[in-house]
Amino acid sequence: MLTKYLYVFFVSMVPLIELRGAIPIGVGLGLPLSTVYIISIIGNMLPVPFIYLFARAVLEWGKDKPVIGKFFTFCLEKGEKGGKKLQATAGRGLVIALLLFVGIPLPGTGAWTGTLAASILDMKFRDTLIACMGGVLLAGVIMGSVSAGLFGALGAVMG
Repeated sequence: MLTKYLYVFFVSMVPLIELRGAIPIGVGLGLPLSTVYIISIIGNMLPVPFIYLFARAVLEWGKDKPVIGKFFTFCLEKGEKGGKKLQATAGRGLVIALLLFVGIPLPGTGAWTGTLAASILDMKFRDTLIACMGGVLLAGVIMGSVSAGLFGALGAVMG
């Protein structure tokens, strides 16, 4: 049982998968949605301060390195593109825009990309944490609802 919870926790920390993948996996493993939700939020938020404080510098350092350069450049470009788009559409409502960017579970959005975009935009650390936490909570509610509905429907059809 602990192994399943650890699996959900670590999946929620993986870039691009994050909580959006961890919640359906946890529900699919037969774990209670409420526990999966909490574990996924903790796992998804854990990297956020480190991403904010260090990711930009690490990506800048590695963008011209032989093996990792292309991936690091891709990550930087993704963060810059997301940040500029966010800033252009949000204006003064940047914190709310970041919350929605992180919270709406679409490909390429999430806490990793949102935090990187916030650091590129030089948003305040506190604002970034608030927006990311709100976004992760929102994404968790959306994914939890979708997962419960999908697996509930499958159970009704199969059962």
